[in-house]
Amino acid sequence: MLGDTDDDRQARERGESGHRAVPHTADIRIEAWAASRERCLAEAVLAMVECFADVSGVRPTAVDRVRLAEGCDEDLLATLLDEVIFRLEVHGQVPVDVEADEDDGGLDVRLAVAGLAEVEITGAAPKAVAWHELRIGPDAYGWSCTVTVDA
Repeated sequence: MLGDTDDDRQARERGESGHRAVPHTADIRIEAWAASRERCLAEAVLAMVECFADVSGVRPTAVDRVRLAEGCDEDLLATLLDEVIFRLEVHGQVPVDVEADEDDGGLDVRLAVAGLAEVEITGAAPKAVAWHELRIGPDAYGWSCTVTVDA
């Protein structure tokens, strides 16, 4: 991705996945990358969670499955992040681990979640996914995405 540091680039060349937050005025801007689209989507969820909660060392209390219908990659990214925001706002659940697999063009997602009371809150909770400058797609190292989340 544009702006990769040499360490990021070398890790991506080895097929490692990851994510980071990047500076953005008043919102959360995240980048994620992985060898596959599904892992990239999971990394995007973890990046968004890290922007508002410390889930290190937190054990999940449930595993929920989410089936996202076939759609373009941008729709899948936005819908998955919106689902995480919905679960946070309505059910008080925070993903501590995420796995995603392709399923007939759609996405089968497993969210290992913990209660909001179980995690340390470190920032403003996400409110909505912005479509402006949302991007996901293959690149020289696999897949990458960037997205802005309103907080």
